[in-house]
Amino acid sequence: MKVYAPDGAVGPSAASLAPPRPVLAGKRIGILDNSKPNAGLLLGRMAERLAARTGASVDVVERKNAALPAPDDMLARLAEAEVVLTGSAD
Repeated sequence: MKVYAPDGAVGPSAASLAPPRPVLAGKRIGILDNSKPNAGLLLGRMAERLAARTGASVDVVERKNAALPAPDDMLARLAEAEVVLTGSAD
């Protein structure tokens, strides 16, 4: 019988997170609603609270089909915001 050990070389991460914004005052917050139940409500309230706490504003709100990628024109509008909130599961 052969037993295989699950350890091995681990490569670098394929992607990394964007660096955090040091200050959000005066910055624009965008929302990408994936149209799942309560996603828009959750993201909207999070954005409003973040804006109230930091002095940012909620400027860009987009809604897409959860099963499809966001179209290029939608991504271009979201790119105008310095911070974008997205991601909600069932």
